[in-house]
Amino acid sequence: MATTQSTALAVESREAAGSRAARRLRRDGSVPGILYGGGEDPVAFQVNSRLLRQTLAHAGAVIELSIDGAGGTPVVVKELVRHPVNGETMHIDMLRVRLDQAISATVVLDLVGGDDAPGVKEGGVLEQVTRELNIEALPGDIPDLIQLDVSAVQIGDTITLDAVSPPRGVTLTDDPETVVATVTPPKLQLEAEEEIEEETELVAEGEAGEAAEEGAGEGEDGGGESGEGGAEGE
Repeated sequence: MATTQSTALAVESREAAGSRAARRLRRDGSVPGILYGGGEDPVAFQVNSRLLRQTLAHAGAVIELSIDGAGGTPVVVKELVRHPVNGETMHIDMLRVRLDQAISATVVLDLVGGDDAPGVKEGGVLEQVTRELNIEALPGDIPDLIQLDVSAVQIGDTITLDAVSPPRGVTLTDDPETVVATVTPPKLQLEAEEEIEEETELVAEGEAGEAAEEGAGEGEDGGGESGEGGAEGE
């Protein structure tokens, strides 16, 4: 479902000073960030990490950003850098937007109904190949995620992007032939097929070897007869 309401976030401006100052901010419980776009100069800011975490958890695509108590500006999160171990936000980039102009964004693709799919019940493995989709939409129409019902997939099926139906006002910008999910046969079945192929190859190799040995033996017999004939002639 598209989000039409924005969530307010109050931040403080800061001096864009380098990595040492950024580390000091993080130790003090703040997250450094940059606001840019909209034809205006970039603005460096800092925000309390707990407040940011709570805001992002409950916010839609659009956030009403207020710097140093000034009036709110509609923004979207452009990039969020997280710590590779603990997952804490280390830096955030925000982009000014106009609510009447479409922008590019990425949203999560959520597969639903996989446990009920015949191919999965028969032991097939449902693998999600594409987890994020590139879209274009008005800032207020950007959904939190897009769902795809895979409850009818069978073993051997390949699902492409053209099976995804975006919400109204949202345009998918990736290639329609992009593979988003597959259903592969059970592992035991694959192993059995591989064993059969290996056995077939071994049998074929064995038959070829026997044929070669028989041909060599016939050649040797023929040589012997010629030799005997020569001896008799002497």
